[in-house]
Amino acid sequence: MTIPTIIDAHHHFWDLSLKKHPWLDGRHNIKSFRYGDYSKICKNYLLEDYKNDWGNHQIVKSIYVETEWDAADPIGETAWVQNYYEKYGFPNALVGQIWFENDNVDQVLTDHKQFPISRSVRQKPKSCPSFAEFKPNLPGSMGDPNFRNGYKNLLKHNLHYDLQTPWWHLGEAAMLARDFPDTLIILNHTGLPSDRTLKGLDRWRSAIQEFAFQPNTAIKLSGIGISGHQWNPQENNRIIRDAIATFGVERCMFASNFPVDGLCDSFDTIFQNFKNIASSFSIKDQSALFHDNALKYYQPL
Repeated sequence: MTIPTIIDAHHHFWDLSLKKHPWLDGRHNIKSFRYGDYSKICKNYLLEDYKNDWGNHQIVKSIYVETEWDAADPIGETAWVQNYYEKYGFPNALVGQIWFENDNVDQVLTDHKQFPISRSVRQKPKSCPSFAEFKPNLPGSMGDPNFRNGYKNLLKHNLHYDLQTPWWHLGEAAMLARDFPDTLIILNHTGLPSDRTLKGLDRWRSAIQEFAFQPNTAIKLSGIGISGHQWNPQENNRIIRDAIATFGVERCMFASNFPVDGLCDSFDTIFQNFKNIASSFSIKDQSALFHDNALKYYQPL
């Protein structure tokens, strides 16, 4: 079987000379970073670096996701990405930064939409550090009335919501999807199944099932590395198959999360494993997972 061409549904670029990434340029170190020591990626990552990483895989378009750029200047990132696309032809769609609790949320969304590349926005909502410590409706969480009041503006601007949150917050995400049924929520990084115990994976599976029950949801199959370990095909393949079985082929997208997932393994290793998993699917389904669903949801230029 011939593997379809690929739209990478989630990756990042950054130019540290812009001084817009405090977490990467030495001004702020994230001690709780989920992959542990991330010093390896604290350097410029631009199109040539990305091409070197993708190697022989046929990446024809890509989706850029916000990079925790200076929160005081979210539109600066969007403008930079738009200019980068116009100069180099990549990336082809943008997930911009947003803060739903801010008073200016409607204006920021209006400004994002002025750029042809804008398709979605991302805010990582307030989360608890573990399943055992979960508390609902925290300030800044998806249950916070201020968060939801800002979130309702997405429909007016025809923007999706890219959600990155630990799986124990997916009950709140399901309620958000239910209460705003005309806004698509795209779950990033497979719901972060970091607890690989049998009980942990059972709870993750139940959480994504609750979220997937809402029809206005989709998932990116990415970001499933474990701190201090190389990408584990046997373990990760089961997680990916469970996610596909839960959401259905029509709501799943393979994505690299590069350069961040480069902390776990090479682009080639990760995508070759994606291709190995997909090899048991029909060509139509493979095309959906690698290309067509990202085209459907993000409409890249």
